[in-house]
Amino acid sequence: MASFHSRSNSFPSQSHPVVNDVEDQLCRLKTSQAASTSTTSICTNLASLKDLHDGINNLIQMPSIQQSLSHEQGGDWINELLDGSLRLVDLCGFSRQVVCSTKESVQELESSIRRKADDINAYVASRKKINKIVNKCIKNLKSSNKNPAAVPEKDGDLKAIGTMLKETEALDFSVLKSVLIVLSGAKESSKWSSLLSKFSQNSRVHSDTEQAEDLSPLNIHVLKKDINLKKLKATEMTIQEIEEGLEALFRSLVKTRVSLLNALSH
Repeated sequence: MASFHSRSNSFPSQSHPVVNDVEDQLCRLKTSQAASTSTTSICTNLASLKDLHDGINNLIQMPSIQQSLSHEQGGDWINELLDGSLRLVDLCGFSRQVVCSTKESVQELESSIRRKADDINAYVASRKKINKIVNKCIKNLKSSNKNPAAVPEKDGDLKAIGTMLKETEALDFSVLKSVLIVLSGAKESSKWSSLLSKFSQNSRVHSDTEQAEDLSPLNIHVLKKDINLKKLKATEMTIQEIEEGLEALFRSLVKTRVSLLNALSH
């Protein structure tokens, strides 16, 4: 991801203090998300996104912001935000399903190993099925609007929150796509990584996921060479962390969308 200034020029210097606080949080997350997409940082970024959305929700509840938003109903940039928020809710929901299915397949393989069955055929079939639906999801993703509608300049705080919502949406998509790459397995994700690069500004996604040793059993080629119960357990724990982060983010994404719709209806 490209480097970011500590403060975006689009934010007025005299913005409301709460606006400035959320903007600072957004800038920190941009820097963190650009630094790495390892499984540890993905979990951290999911938690940070959840906190960021909580802050944005607090902003939307401000009477001045609600009044400004209500006057923008039907505007192109508002419609883009609503469409983007719906796509994010859907993508996060899909990611939750993939995580759940992945965790179940790992647990079933662990159970098989404990029974001394060591039959990975069911696991391999499950991984291929999961990878197929992830591949389909990524191929169906549309790139971001290359010519997004501009947020009106007439209201400083409205301009600030509009810009924050757009930048947060871009981060949401980037982190969720990183989650899908990680869950696809390292070598198996190469074809998806090239597809995701069309949508993500982060060029380090694939190189970092290759180093995700705690999720190496998700790569069936690696697993066939080394069926290790300890590694599988570590993978399950990592997947559990990602699942919890996605659950919290999903609730925050829904809340942001509802708050935005409510503000526009006033």
